[in-house]
Parts: sequence; C-alpha cells; structure tokens
Amino acid sequence: MEKWLQEAKRKDGVDVLGHFRDEFYIGDGVYYMDGNSLGLMSKRAERSLLDVMDDWKNHGIDGWVKGERPWFYMSEAIGEKMAQLVGAGAHEVLATNSTTNNIHQTVRTLYEPTGERYRIMADDLNFPSDIYALQSVLDDYGYSDGMVKVSSEDGHLLDTERIINMMDESIAIMLLPSVLYRSGQVLEMQKITEASHDKGIIVGFDLCHSIGALPHQLKEWGVDFAVWCTYKHLSGGPGSVAGLYVHERHHHKSVSLKGWFGNNKETQFDMAHDFDRAADISQYQVGTPHIFSMAPLYGALGMFGEAGIGNVREKSLGLTDFMIAMIEDVLAGYDIDIVTPKAYESRGGHILIGHEKAAGINAALKSKGVIPDFRAPGYVRIAPVALYNSFEDVYHAVMILKEIMDDRLYDKFDNRRGVVA
Repeated sequence: MEKWLQEAKRKDGVDVLGHFRDEFYIGDGVYYMDGNSLGLMSKRAERSLLDVMDDWKNHGIDGWVKGERPWFYMSEAIGEKMAQLVGAGAHEVLATNSTTNNIHQTVRTLYEPTGERYRIMADDLNFPSDIYALQSVLDDYGYSDGMVKVSSEDGHLLDTERIINMMDESIAIMLLPSVLYRSGQVLEMQKITEASHDKGIIVGFDLCHSIGALPHQLKEWGVDFAVWCTYKHLSGGPGSVAGLYVHERHHHKSVSLKGWFGNNKETQFDMAHDFDRAADISQYQVGTPHIFSMAPLYGALGMFGEAGIGNVREKSLGLTDFMIAMIEDVLAGYDIDIVTPKAYESRGGHILIGHEKAAGINAALKSKGVIPDFRAPGYVRIAPVALYNSFEDVYHAVMILKEIMDDRLYDKFDNRRGVVA
C-alpha cells in the first residue's frame, strides 16, 4: 500500500488548490467525504455572516441600504457571483428561495399548456422534491396524468438518445438533473437542450450536484432555466438560499408567484397594489430575502473566483480517479460495485459504490472518521471536494474502508438507514 500513499503525497505536493484546505474547518482525524450533501464551513463564510450581523448591530434597519453588503441588493449581488459558475449574465442569475420553490416559480411561469401540448418530462432517477413540485403543477392545471418519466435501463444511468427519443409535440416543458444525485452521472446538457428546442420544448436543469463542481455554459447552450442549492459544493451552509437562472429571452413573462421583492426596486416602496415587475431575473423573488442564510455565500463564493472552476473540475476528477483506482486495486474481491461512470464527460464530483451491506459500511466508516452518506437500497456516496480534500484524505478513506471490509466491521452496525441518511 506504500505506493498509493507515496502517490497521494506526490499529487498533494503539486496541487495548485491545496492551500484552500486551510480556509475550512476540518476536525482532527476526520476525512470529510460528504460535500455533495453539505459542504464544510469555511472561515470566509463565517466571517461574511458575522460581518452582516455587524451591519444589523451597527445600522439597524438602515442595513438594507448601508454597509458593504446592503441587504436590499444582496440577492442580485450574490447572483452576479454565481453567474460566472453557470456561464450566464448577471441579470439572469439570482440567489433566492429554496430549490423546490424555484422549481415552482419557474415552471409555473414558463409552463403554457395547450390541449395538445401539456405534458411535463422528468426522469425516474430524479430527486423526489423535483418530482413533487412538477406533479403539483400538473395537478393544479388538471393534468394529473401528464408526467412523462424517462426510465433507466440499469437503475443508475440515463441514456441521452432515450431522452431525445421521448421528446414529442405533447411535451411542454422538461426538467432534468445535470448530475444524477445517486450515480453521479453528468448528462449531456447541451445536446439535450438543442434537441428539446428542435421540438419546441422548454428545458431546465437542476444543478444541485454540479454547481461548484464542474463548469457550465447555460447561456451558450441555450438552456431556458436552471435551479440549484448552495449548501453542497458551494459550502453556503445548511439551508443556504438557493440559486436560479432564467434566460433573458423569458424575462418579458410576468412571474406566476408574485411578491413584493419581485417588484421594480425603484417603485417597490411606493406600496402600490399594481405589481410593477422587475425587468430581469429579480422579479423571480417573492418575499423578503433570508439575509443570514445568504450572507455566508459572500465568503464561500469568493474562493471559487480565486480558484477558478476549471481548476476545481480538474482536481475533482483527479481525486475521484485516485479513489476509483485505489478501490479497484486494494478492494478487489470484495464485491464493491463502482456505479459512477469513469468517463470524464459523464462523471460528476462524487462516486457511488454498491454493496449488500452498504448501510453498515456507511455507519462503520463514520465510526472511523470517514464521513460519506448512504443511499437506499444499498449504496454509499463518497465526495472528495477539491477545495478542502487532499489526495492523502482519499488514501486514508480507502484504507479505512479496506479495514472495515477485511474485519467485517460493518456487521457491528444495523444494515438499515437512519432517519436522516
């Protein structure tokens, strides 16, 4: 095993992002591999939250327009920082609401069903909340049977040609994940977008498992809308305010869910009962923004500007390359199935491994300081994050997994998921 340790040290020695590790709070003896569920807290995120709290302390209500980060414009300011990560204009990106609420807002705004074209396309592998939101839209319009789901042949991956072949003139709008939350597969977003537009279908993507892990060019690809959370790879903190992109060609449409923060800022405090919508993405806001749930993003996003998303992607692939190679070598013969695609263009920022004792393995890993997460029925997701994980972290995580498999330590734990998995 010495060769793997030496290779890890060599890779860490030339890592151009290695210094960012010192920016994060990492516990002693902890190998945190769950950044695809909740990213670690950074010192910059902590500082920016405290700074905004200081604004409240020092300015009171005037914090809405005073200080370095006026609250009145915070959603737009953070949206501008995220725009570079998704390849869009600042006027097309916003920090607002939660991911699920943003699905409701965008789909209800852009969905224009007719008697012939009313169906919504999703997929069998999507995150449940996305499906709940889409189904509720259909229910409200009286099209409860209008959901079309792309199926998976193996229960892990989606085939682009199958997606395209299911597009027809009955589909009004579609929402797919950019990266599948279980398997980590990256979908061919540009190809899917082009095909959907050829059929007159509005297309959106859920970027929750890709934002902050890989580059996007949403505007160039012609994507109509996208939603994402900010607490995974972006490390914005638990429940941090979500992100939203809507292509400028749709900004003329008045939003479905209207609220006072979607009003034109120049007239918002006229308090008129006629909605004077903002001319850009800002109209997608509804109520008063959650300032303290946005504030950490100022600090967290600053690191991405310095690191460069291209460098983040390169290291992320290197980390998962190293992990896959180690598992295939030192854990050969243990019936561990690596589900995540190996091709770079199809692999996101985490890997999924399968085993019949996966829940017990997950619990055993946590007891040894390795923090992954479990996904039913029998899988463990492992996400080494470029900004704070090292190659030596990966080495130790895999060696601890080997110890667990060698000694059957998973049998000491219940092979069932906890209430929160």
